[in-house]
Amino acid sequence: MVHYSELGFVNTKDMFKKAFEGGYAVPAYNFNNMEQLQAIITACVNTQSPVILQVSKGARNYANQTLLRWMGQGAVEFAKELAASKNLKEIPICLHLDHGDSFELCKSCIDFGFSSVMIDGSHLPYEENVAITKQVVDYAHKYDVSVEGELGVLAGIEEDVSSDRHIYTNPDDVEDFVKKTGVDSLAIAIGTSHGAYKFKVEKGKEPPPLRFDILEEIEKRIPGFPIVLHGASSVLKEYVDMINAYGGKLEDAIGVSEDQLRKAAKSAVCKINIDTDGRLVMTAKIREFFAKNPSEFDPRKYLGPARDELIKMYERKNKEVLGSAFRV
Repeated sequence: MVHYSELGFVNTKDMFKKAFEGGYAVPAYNFNNMEQLQAIITACVNTQSPVILQVSKGARNYANQTLLRWMGQGAVEFAKELAASKNLKEIPICLHLDHGDSFELCKSCIDFGFSSVMIDGSHLPYEENVAITKQVVDYAHKYDVSVEGELGVLAGIEEDVSSDRHIYTNPDDVEDFVKKTGVDSLAIAIGTSHGAYKFKVEKGKEPPPLRFDILEEIEKRIPGFPIVLHGASSVLKEYVDMINAYGGKLEDAIGVSEDQLRKAAKSAVCKINIDTDGRLVMTAKIREFFAKNPSEFDPRKYLGPARDELIKMYERKNKEVLGSAFRV
């Protein structure tokens, strides 16, 4: 076993305390390869933002758990070197398991140096969700690892997480769930959705607003408790259009309004998950590159521009949407 502190990571407790008090949300960005990781670290150092590096079950399997551990440690060292070279402060970095679906997976991640894990029992009957969440919490807290639970079901598809229905979080359940499980944060369902096709909206119309009434009621039931929003990519139109212009086929892709996310970040929402937007940016720039440079085959030539565009997107999210910039 390796403890996350040996790798230079921190858990989410202090991050969320500062986010709650400061009226912003910590970015939780998913990564699947080196270029995404470089972009996240560079953007967050440049904007002096805390960050949660998110790894899904699928990404962990793709990267290999041993390699991932060293990639994570390398990211921390890279962040330190980058900050020093620019005379900036070091940023706090958390390594988090996104949508863990079993105790065994959460335990394995903890044992390999993750500083935070999510156990997603939202698809289970309530008492089973409570039981598996508490089991993860009991193990994680032995090593000072943060645990995120979930109540409510988000529609949409993202890797192994899939649902064709949306079940809003019931505020009547949250106090009991938090008390029985001992979780450190709670993901809720108030209208966000996984993937690039979050809503079915007629052309020219806006997607439905988030259910801030549910969020406000939850805040009353568990005052001061860190809330998490999943499925919060905005499915940025310029990149969807770029993908379609260069041979892609993303019809009717639509996401969550950034204005809605900024409003949520000023509340008890201390963590906002963004994955799809990163995928869209990479795909758009790679498609553009090959359309304009059909004879190129060096991966650095097309992954480099994609990485640079990701940095720009993450920096803007930190500054203009999440409010996490210049918070270290």
